[in-house]
Amino acid sequence: MKASAQHGLFPDTHRIDWETPQHVFDELDAEFGPFELDVCATPDNAKCADYFIEEQNGLAQTWAPRRCWMNPPYGREIGAWVRKAALEADRGATIVALLPARTDTAWWHDYCIDREVRFIRGRLRFGRQQRNPAPFPSAIVVFANPSSRLEGVESD
Repeated sequence: MKASAQHGLFPDTHRIDWETPQHVFDELDAEFGPFELDVCATPDNAKCADYFIEEQNGLAQTWAPRRCWMNPPYGREIGAWVRKAALEADRGATIVALLPARTDTAWWHDYCIDREVRFIRGRLRFGRQQRNPAPFPSAIVVFANPSSRLEGVESD
């Protein structure tokens, strides 16, 4: 039997909204948070009390100077979200992003390659069902203004 998405053996690879696994968010929130803003969410999957939904267009909103969580739509518009994270970091926000590890893309090279990147071993299981792993590798990318990383660090 030939395996195919039509037979339900693999997750829908055409989806663009992948709900953040709670354990991933909790670990990063403990390290970088508390996160104050989920920049692209739905009421059902928001990870912060303050969040932008699609109708609010998080790309048109100001994120700085808050600590933000970002698990953007993984479709063609992902480059715009990653670019926005880089711009908002320059304005003083800290954005921790869960992204597909698409190291062959222009957006990865333009905005991620010089950031703190943590590749996730294996494939994440997204959403509440968590039956099947994602059909792609994932990474955490931290967008922060270099000067904000030095706050609270005393020089010799």
